[in-house]
Amino acid sequence: MTPAVAAGPLTLRGFGVSPGRRVGAVARMPDAPPAPSPEPSAAGTDPDAAAAAVQGAAARVRDALARAADAASGEAADILAVTAAMAADPSLVDEARRRIVETRSSPARAVWDAAELVAEQLRALGGMFADRARDVQDVRDRIIAELLGTRPPGIPDPGEPFVLVARDLAPADTARLDPSHVLAIVTEGGGPTAHTAILARSLGIPCVVAVAGALDLADGETVLVDGSSGEVVRHPSADAVASVAHAVSRPTRLAGPGRTADGHAVALLANVGDPAGAVAAAEAGAEGIGLFRTEFGYLGRTAPPGVDEQVDAYAQVFAAFPAGRVVIRTLDAGADKPLPFVTAAGEPNPALGVRGLRTSWVHPGILDDQLAAIAQAAASSSAQVWVMAPMVATAEEADAFVDRCAAHGLARAGVMVEIPAAALRAGDLLDRARFASLGTNDLVQYAMAADRELASLAPLSTPWQPAVLSLVELACAGGRRRDRPVGVCGEAAADSALAPVLVGLGVSSLSMTARALPDVGAVLASVTLDACRSLAAVALASRTADEARAAVRAGLPVLAELGL
Repeated sequence: MTPAVAAGPLTLRGFGVSPGRRVGAVARMPDAPPAPSPEPSAAGTDPDAAAAAVQGAAARVRDALARAADAASGEAADILAVTAAMAADPSLVDEARRRIVETRSSPARAVWDAAELVAEQLRALGGMFADRARDVQDVRDRIIAELLGTRPPGIPDPGEPFVLVARDLAPADTARLDPSHVLAIVTEGGGPTAHTAILARSLGIPCVVAVAGALDLADGETVLVDGSSGEVVRHPSADAVASVAHAVSRPTRLAGPGRTADGHAVALLANVGDPAGAVAAAEAGAEGIGLFRTEFGYLGRTAPPGVDEQVDAYAQVFAAFPAGRVVIRTLDAGADKPLPFVTAAGEPNPALGVRGLRTSWVHPGILDDQLAAIAQAAASSSAQVWVMAPMVATAEEADAFVDRCAAHGLARAGVMVEIPAAALRAGDLLDRARFASLGTNDLVQYAMAADRELASLAPLSTPWQPAVLSLVELACAGGRRRDRPVGVCGEAAADSALAPVLVGLGVSSLSMTARALPDVGAVLASVTLDACRSLAAVALASRTADEARAAVRAGLPVLAELGL
């Protein structure tokens, strides 16, 4: 890469979503390929053969993404499986075929126009479905590259470690990032809880999103990326570069059970999405699993997995923590995770539609099979198996789920608190439910009415919002009234600065990507429970999210010591 001309330091600002400080040369994500020519196919072209070429190209893209999903784990595997399912979606191929036959479009142009139609339909639906429009465009570009025999879209490879700069990243690209090559990520788009942020944290790659001016960065230019402060420094000074090079290395494994400086226990757990992720979490020192996403067994399929298949998968997860807590979330289908055998097509607003536990109202057998499989696997394990339902809004729903679990011999049934109504009335939900876990990603989205993928709404899409912290406080208060534990399993738990605040609000456990465990553990070990409560009070008293974050960080000098 050719370095840019040196100049004085200039700081760009965005939202730090994955901690760490790195210095490196910029490599920009290639621009999306241009639209193929609208010229019709040459006279005499066989439309059936052209349509077959599109179908074959889509199948090869689907297979390549499915293989990548099989080789990945956790959130990356889930995202790749969803993208593979999009490539297999017959609506895209059928629309392209129609255009080839009726308008004599070339195969590449037919795919382009068909994908734009599908993407526009998704954007019109809004919410999480609108997020998938970017995925459709990614699949489109891959199919067209397959048709034309050109290089598919993907991460650049300058031949040396680099700072990746992009307008935004498709989930399939982010899921394939190699932390040994990608030093840091800077994007113009995205938000604090978007897929790019979640995957960057899981990979341990410092990341700053929603950076105004990110696309002004040139290939080869040296930048310092601070994934905690959200700063991207162009042409950093020699002293700044040296400070990064000589920074104290942070621990890579959780040393012991989570404790504050005065011995108050805070269970530090891991979020995982498949059996391989459970093994990795155990190796990272997690005390248990606070969120096991069961969607991995359902994605990319036309029918649900059988009970025996599920028993085998759950047994592998339990085996990773033979004496630890394993919290299983039942199927969270709907919204951005549509499944053909569960979710209905054409919902006007899927984010507010039939998703999570609500799908069991229409398909009760799928939930019963899942609970039967969990109970069977738990019966032959010494793990402490807890089960929770996603998207619970009312006490009636919580009670019904507890009864369903009890019918299968599962005594420790709980609820996710992702809807403001559930936080406001947590005491009612926990009258019979044994525990609650705050899903802060959705709680932020619903409380602030802010799409987490939109960079323009990034200032709203943060758990530092005082209104969101008030909801957390109310949920914990409801738990205390019923003597029920309330944990956090959303991305907020992985924020080392926010963790003491959550503990001060009354949270008893924090579940996060395994890579964040050592940092969170080190910060908690540096503060007392009273200090956590004081920091929580400071955050709640703040008028804005920025004020809350700045005030708390100022009260945690350990963050600077750890480079967080």
